[in-house]
Amino acid sequence: MAYFEPVSATSFRATEHVSGAWNITEQHIAPALGLLAHAVEADRDARRDDDLIIGRLSYDILGTLPVDVVDCSVTVLRPGRTIELVEARLSHGGRDGVILRAWLMRPGDTSALAGTPLPTIPAPEAMPTWDATTVWPGGFIASAEVRRDQVEPGRGAFWVRSDQPLLEGVPVSGLAHTVRLLDISNGMTVRAQPQEVAFPNIDLTAHFFAQPQGDWVGFDTSVSFGASGVGLTSSVLHDETGPVGTMAQILTVRP
Repeated sequence: MAYFEPVSATSFRATEHVSGAWNITEQHIAPALGLLAHAVEADRDARRDDDLIIGRLSYDILGTLPVDVVDCSVTVLRPGRTIELVEARLSHGGRDGVILRAWLMRPGDTSALAGTPLPTIPAPEAMPTWDATTVWPGGFIASAEVRRDQVEPGRGAFWVRSDQPLLEGVPVSGLAHTVRLLDISNGMTVRAQPQEVAFPNIDLTAHFFAQPQGDWVGFDTSVSFGASGVGLTSSVLHDETGPVGTMAQILTVRP
């Protein structure tokens, strides 16, 4: 079973694999972020045939969403021949839960210039298996296979994959397949136990200099808490070829 089942062209039913992790009656927002990325790509493909690629995904999480049918809309904010800014909204009962703004850019051949100083992390098979359900409840966390090398609380590297596709019966891109797992990062190397301190993220912004491929998503992650109730989870994102981008999540820290 997938994370979502299509109800119509713009409506999707969340399945049991989307539940958790702060409250199992609500959606873990990770699959919903993948759904919005897919919606942006589907809208792009319906409008044009030049395969603009997504360089940035910036999500604002306005509130929680129940494990129920959600609706998606897409609007082009800044049309262009080589660059577009597109907005997508995910709502339930007429109330927006997540807003995405995505920059799409014309691809080109820069293979002769490709490279990054960002360090790699050990391959998935080089890391021990870790059971994330020992920390987090819900169907989404239970659906994820995790390999983790933790340095200390709030600092570690890990790989995540899931057998659950994003959409039942609908093929999605390698990017959307990856994005459906990105929001798991905030809970994989915690600074404090979630039974004692709440630290949900209210946004997520990912930048990609390469389009991720494959089932495994790698994270090199640091979690920081400030002294005034604000935190930050920062990650370098990987596929099995190496680093592909970076990601940040701002946290509201509530003992």
